[in-house]
Amino acid sequence: MPENIDPISIAQSVTKFIGCEKTVDEADICLFGAPFDSTASFRPGSRFAPQSMRSDSWALETYSPYQDGDLENKKVCDCGDLELPLGDTETALEMIKNQASAICEAGKIPFVIGGEHLVTLGAVEACCEKFGMNLRMIHIDAHTDLRDELFGVKLSHATVIRRCAELLGDKKVYQFGIRSGEKQEFEWAEEHTNLHKFDLDGLDELIEKLRGYPVYFTLDLDALDPSVFPGTGTPEPGGVSYAELQEAVIKICGGLNIVGCDIVELAPSLDPSGASTAAACKILREMLIAM
Repeated sequence: MPENIDPISIAQSVTKFIGCEKTVDEADICLFGAPFDSTASFRPGSRFAPQSMRSDSWALETYSPYQDGDLENKKVCDCGDLELPLGDTETALEMIKNQASAICEAGKIPFVIGGEHLVTLGAVEACCEKFGMNLRMIHIDAHTDLRDELFGVKLSHATVIRRCAELLGDKKVYQFGIRSGEKQEFEWAEEHTNLHKFDLDGLDELIEKLRGYPVYFTLDLDALDPSVFPGTGTPEPGGVSYAELQEAVIKICGGLNIVGCDIVELAPSLDPSGASTAAACKILREMLIAM
């Protein structure tokens, strides 16, 4: 190895998502990984997403021609991963909540990289404590995630949005891209959430409606069609295109008062081509630049 190359600095460079190297004190947004997939009911592997996204992010440019913005000019700190107990769901959620609460109390925005979708609940609990009953939630996903239980368990990737809706209150969760779920989940949504099936139509009107509210945004990447994004635990045909999703997240993150955010359900090993991880990284870049 040439003498002018420091192997330590090279190793350190991939411990953070590209362009997210501000200190906590400098940052407006604090990223942290929640590598947890213990309730995955089909194909596990999303626990490996945070580190895979950090590593593969270095194939990206920090500059976005879509927004004429550069991640290096944003105040983002990558705080690393929590060391979560994979066999203890309640403790893992408490640890996520505590981390998100500390970030909120510091006046910054928590941004969670999952992990399975259940990790959202810990961050939403923290934002609820900070922002109270004014908090609203936008949920983009293939699945309703509104079961009351799965295999007799209340805390699951398939129940997470129901738990969040119970925290926030009726009609404060707005769901888009939904194309899978039990009949009872769709019926529950009619009374308790605002569920938009199949696509992302209606987002422009919702953004106007939610201006002034604190908003939590949760993005399950399986909203993408599996022809675009096969690297996920529960792929569901009939999803949106990459371009549609990118346009939507830029509008949401750039047009609303986002006080908490997450991106979940990339399972890198399920797409050895790396295309799914590349899509996840680019979506995350666009979200961070827009916020």
